[in-house]
Amino acid sequence: MDRTEKREFVTELNQALAATSMVVVTRNAGLTVAEVTDLRRKMGAAGATYKVAKNRLTNLALDGTPFGGIKSMLTGPIALAYATDPVAVAKTAVEFAKTNEKFVLVGGSLGSQMLNADGIKALAELPSLDELRARLVGMISTPATRIAGVLQAPAGQLARVFGAYAKKDEVEAEAA
Repeated sequence: MDRTEKREFVTELNQALAATSMVVVTRNAGLTVAEVTDLRRKMGAAGATYKVAKNRLTNLALDGTPFGGIKSMLTGPIALAYATDPVAVAKTAVEFAKTNEKFVLVGGSLGSQMLNADGIKALAELPSLDELRARLVGMISTPATRIAGVLQAPAGQLARVFGAYAKKDEVEAEAA
């Protein structure tokens, strides 16, 4: 990389990190190209980005973002995974780390809150934003369906009573 490319990389990474809420620092020594491609595909599906970056350039890109605390984690071959949905990026990283021993979680940052590897794993156990939304919609719609059922029940009972009287009258008319 020449100086211009380095400046562009630092600027792009800084802008990307400023627009995100969660950064996971990983160590990826020994991953094959196929494994990294698979990880990038999984991260992309979860709405996250996975980027291998030089530590010095990453240090420069972290300036002006709330993730300055992760600078101490930037030693050796590292990569950053980041997204606006913190649970999605944590889940994807933890799931990949379970299947690949060469992929190690170093730590991360949720805004200005520093997290170690155990903190990332704990965050991964939380439901995602989409799951929480689905649960909320389910909780809101359940009382509405119950109310509708309660309101329909008396009308249904009345209809059955009227039907029984009609059948009774038909039976009496046939008997007479």
